[in-house]
Amino acid sequence: MAGSTFGTLYRITTWGESHGPALGAVVDGCPAGLALREEDIQVYLDRRKPGGHLVSTPRKEEDRVRILSGVFEGRTTGTPISLMVENTSQHSSDYTDLAETYRPGHADYTYDAKYGFRDYRGGGRSSGRETVGRVAGGAIAALVLARAGISVEAYTASIGPVRITPGAYDRANVLASPVAMPDPEATEQALAFIDAARADCDSVGGTMECRIRGLKAGIGDPVFDKLDALLSRAVMSIGAVKAVEIGDGTAVSAARGSDNNDPFRMENGVLTKTSNHAGGILGGISDGSEILIRASVKPTPSIFRPQNTVTRDGQNRELTIRGRHDPVIVPRAVVVLETMCASVILDAMLCGMGSRLDRFLDFYR
Repeated sequence: MAGSTFGTLYRITTWGESHGPALGAVVDGCPAGLALREEDIQVYLDRRKPGGHLVSTPRKEEDRVRILSGVFEGRTTGTPISLMVENTSQHSSDYTDLAETYRPGHADYTYDAKYGFRDYRGGGRSSGRETVGRVAGGAIAALVLARAGISVEAYTASIGPVRITPGAYDRANVLASPVAMPDPEATEQALAFIDAARADCDSVGGTMECRIRGLKAGIGDPVFDKLDALLSRAVMSIGAVKAVEIGDGTAVSAARGSDNNDPFRMENGVLTKTSNHAGGILGGISDGSEILIRASVKPTPSIFRPQNTVTRDGQNRELTIRGRHDPVIVPRAVVVLETMCASVILDAMLCGMGSRLDRFLDFYR
């Protein structure tokens, strides 16, 4: 299967299936000398693992990561880092009746159309469990960026009609909230909205945002490898994400140029902008201000109410999905957004090291 490797110099290959023995990732291109322990990665995996709250699937997985290679005496060696997380709570029997039936909203039909065969146990590679490898690999990228003074922080901006108060950002609230919202009042409203949907055997969607701070101007490339294009590709590859915006996003279509442009000014010898409608990227290259990415996530397609569908042999039927499923995907996807963005930024920085001759010569002198 093509498409399981991401990145140019910082490369992550994810492997494994939802109901297989294990999942994981191979990370190639991480610089040597980074202090790295399994605990450094685990804090990210704990934010996406299932079974932590009523808003997530009741599937219980410890998601304990093991580093199998690429680290010696607590530091990266510059060689491929192999990461593994064992599956310990598969209920494959929940999916037996789906072997010949396509679930609405899932990739069952399209997988069958492409391969003529599919792993119906939880969706195989199309399952949200695949993101274990992305988070593990992206966690390492985030650690490298932190050494460079760059922070990558994501959170839930809305669930259904419930939106956070603009400017009400508190990282501690994000990490403590069961829905990953920075706003305690919005958290309570979101929980009530999710409970109402669950009682109606339904699911809900929402939006996530990621803010990247500390990245200097000059990262990214014009034309095809624009930084916003790379970020958008990475974020759209997350299952259930249906739209990506940078900065003001779709709102720019209703704006005038005089409102949408970000005026420049000098402050204490540093070039800054008086606004940030562009979201920190101009012409595909970082401009030194905060980068803002927004992702829209669809409702969980597995819902506990009858739905019309079709079998592999073309018979119409009614399907009621069993098993253990999230009533909302957004809270557990927040850390996936965060780590995917971290991977893109690190990769772009590594790719940009040879863009200027003076800096190239300074490095090798």
